[in-house]
Amino acid sequence: MAASTLSGLVAALETHRGRDRAVRALCYGCQLAGGALAGGAVAGGALAGPQAAPSGLPRSLLAVSAELSACRTALRLFDDLAMLSSSCGYGLGPKDEDGLVRVLSVLCNVANQLYYPCEHMAWAADAGIIRARAQKWWTLSMGLWASSLLLGILRSLRILGQLRKLKQHKGRTSSPRRQKEVKAQVKAEVLSILAQVADLSNAIHWLPPGFLWAGRFPPWLVGLLGTVSSLIGIYQASRGGHSEAA
Repeated sequence: MAASTLSGLVAALETHRGRDRAVRALCYGCQLAGGALAGGAVAGGALAGPQAAPSGLPRSLLAVSAELSACRTALRLFDDLAMLSSSCGYGLGPKDEDGLVRVLSVLCNVANQLYYPCEHMAWAADAGIIRARAQKWWTLSMGLWASSLLLGILRSLRILGQLRKLKQHKGRTSSPRRQKEVKAQVKAEVLSILAQVADLSNAIHWLPPGFLWAGRFPPWLVGLLGTVSSLIGIYQASRGGHSEAA
């Protein structure tokens, strides 16, 4: 059992997506631990305001989190073609798929496709490779990511609505195997919604101050939300599902 688990872990870490999921979970985990140790939690669940810079172990954990985040950003420089292949493979969606689901999926693919070059421009501007306002490109890329997440949430809600209708109309006559498949799909969509809501909360936090709760999350809360979505993504991948999270 242990050997099988180790073999599966090694196989996952040898793939780009598997390694990215692991780095993502570690990145947010360090931010959660560093923020919590720095006293980022506020009594009563209130959002934190400006705080003194942490020192010691909390500072080190937050620095590791920032380094891992920068690592993921650099590795995403090579994701454009993979996203383009996925978008082209889906196209306008299967003809037998629900029309609204197809529209939401296509719009989500467009947002994801545009996200990468915008983030690359922001990265290049920060590195001094191009002369441009990096913050403008970071804001645009974050807005595209938030849009993709929102579209994904709406898509999952639509699918859940369809599954609910299917269960009501054919629940008694469908085979046990089909009922099990529907139940598994419902679980997968619910988990996807939870992960995307957590990521959307962080995406809005990283937008310019003044928009909803932008800039108001303490580090521990950002880390907690990111850790939750990362663990859901790892679980779905281990179960043969799919999850895309920036």
